[in-house]
Amino acid sequence: MEPDLNKLKDNWTNFVEHGILDSNTRPIIKRSWEYCQEINLDVNAGKGESIDACQLAQVLAQNRELIKIAQPIMQNLYEIVLSSHFVLVLTDKNGVLLDTIGDEVVSMRASELRFLKGTVWTNAAVGSNAIGIALDEDGPVHVVGAEHYCVSHHTWTCSATTIHNVKGEIIGVLNMSGESHKLHSHTLGIVVAAAYSIENELALSHTYRSMSASLDSTEDGILVTDENLNLQWMNVGAQKVLRINMDEFNTIGFKKIFKKMDIGCEIWNSDETTHYYTDVTAHIGSQKIQCSANISRILENDQIQGYSIGIREIKHLHSAVNRVSGNVAIYTFSDIITQNPQMRMIIKTAEKMARFKKCILIEGESGTGKEMFAHAIHRASAFSQGPFIVVNCACLPRDLVESELFGYCKGAFTGALNEGKPGKFELAEGGTIFLDEIGEMPLEVQAKLLRVVETCTVSRIGSQTERKLNIRIIAATNRNLEQEVKNKSFREDLYFRLNVIYLHIPPLRVRGDDIVWAASHFLDRLNREYPEHNKSLSKEFLEGLKLHPWPGNVRELQNYIERTFYLCPEPIISSDYLPTPPPRQFVETSVLPMATGPTLDDLVKANLEKILKETHGCVEASAEMMGLSRASLYRKIKKYKIDIKDFRYLSQM
Repeated sequence: MEPDLNKLKDNWTNFVEHGILDSNTRPIIKRSWEYCQEINLDVNAGKGESIDACQLAQVLAQNRELIKIAQPIMQNLYEIVLSSHFVLVLTDKNGVLLDTIGDEVVSMRASELRFLKGTVWTNAAVGSNAIGIALDEDGPVHVVGAEHYCVSHHTWTCSATTIHNVKGEIIGVLNMSGESHKLHSHTLGIVVAAAYSIENELALSHTYRSMSASLDSTEDGILVTDENLNLQWMNVGAQKVLRINMDEFNTIGFKKIFKKMDIGCEIWNSDETTHYYTDVTAHIGSQKIQCSANISRILENDQIQGYSIGIREIKHLHSAVNRVSGNVAIYTFSDIITQNPQMRMIIKTAEKMARFKKCILIEGESGTGKEMFAHAIHRASAFSQGPFIVVNCACLPRDLVESELFGYCKGAFTGALNEGKPGKFELAEGGTIFLDEIGEMPLEVQAKLLRVVETCTVSRIGSQTERKLNIRIIAATNRNLEQEVKNKSFREDLYFRLNVIYLHIPPLRVRGDDIVWAASHFLDRLNREYPEHNKSLSKEFLEGLKLHPWPGNVRELQNYIERTFYLCPEPIISSDYLPTPPPRQFVETSVLPMATGPTLDDLVKANLEKILKETHGCVEASAEMMGLSRASLYRKIKKYKIDIKDFRYLSQM
């Protein structure tokens, strides 16, 4: 029911002149009038006061998003009520007018009241009005004729409601004002609906910004396209991966950048398929960027409306995989413990060679520390920040060697993963690949490995394209590869490619000084770990260690010291705990007697003769290699009745 304008006028007159209010006066009007009376507001006032230009510029900047979203909604609303001579007004949370839309007639009348951008329309500034009451009451309100406190507003009818942000805080007011005799019961409903639309758009904008910020915070690139692969949006990650922005992307075109990206209907082979993974190459000018892609459909009513495509540069993906997989080098050159002059020279050589990118071949018996050298070379090289991939060629099943080393594409063979799989060489990008036991690699794979070494490129099984590699290759073997080449079990061309820089790690048995040094080091580490069982090594025990052949080298020595530490109950490990020589293989039957193994003296004598042969009978060099004094060595030569002349004679033959 529409109010009687004359009764409203009489009620207003009784209040301002006599302080009497009709019992039918609406509570929100009563509260507002009483407030205006308390602050002694002049009923003949009511014209908006403008804030200064600097303040207005600041207010407009602070409410930029509200204005941007509200303007089109206000314009649509104005076109609906165009002929009814209403003015639409948007204010901020403090009642400052941010924008007005109205026809010439109503705008002229509004300007008489200074109902203009930059003026303040709170109850305290201009008396009771819809904008001020909406802000005070935080809700929708209509104020008709003499419900306004100031006389100059009595010919107006105003409907207003507050606008909230996503936190529920008041950020502004939407108001619709016109001549009081044109009051319509639906006016307030229209304003509330428009304000609700503004709040929804603000919420969507907030959600969009939050999503954009979240998606921009990831290193992964994200592309959103329509059903025809026209780019609609891309995040910062995608711009970094592709090195271009959205405008540049659209100039080139999706299908020219991702020439072989398969998004055909056949890949969505069931309703359960929501994601599709593949490897793609992005062609940006002369650049080719290898990426992994994760493609998802955007569906509406079961119809594809577009695609969301996540992309990540392969090298960064491999880096993440390597971090999770623990493909990192642990040891440095300082971890290689030695007192042997020959070993120290080898370490110095390795440190120098680590600075170069060329292939390194490390030969040495099992247990001498070839892998530690590989770790240390990687850590000292320009590839130290990249992955360290270890491949034990002896452990790879013969039929899987190629796929493990070089990778494969989808459908390359029965049982292949749909998305394909990168090989060890790809995973080593930017780092080092260590090919341990290279002598065990099958001949048929050596040819493909040769091409990888020569060209620094790798081609997956089933692929026609090659991927450029930036890696360092280190190979190691306990075989004599030169002899393997002569035996036709290793390719000569591959041998020379790998053997650009050569390191030979001598066995422990010719490094007597290192036997004592390493044993003491291992024991110290055990003492620190178990201080309540602290032990030391007797002189006799150390002398005996030097005489053992240590076929397992450092690995065997470490294992033996640990075992002795756990088994020996005394604080000093005596010669009683010296290792016994490994027995020869024997066949035990009911008829044949058990074969006896060599004695310790037999092994010591054989080892001494071997060293004398290597040094051509030079006592000084032999003593240095065994960590003995010349006098001690002469005593052993005499004990085992060895004639040094025999070895000097051999060297002259």
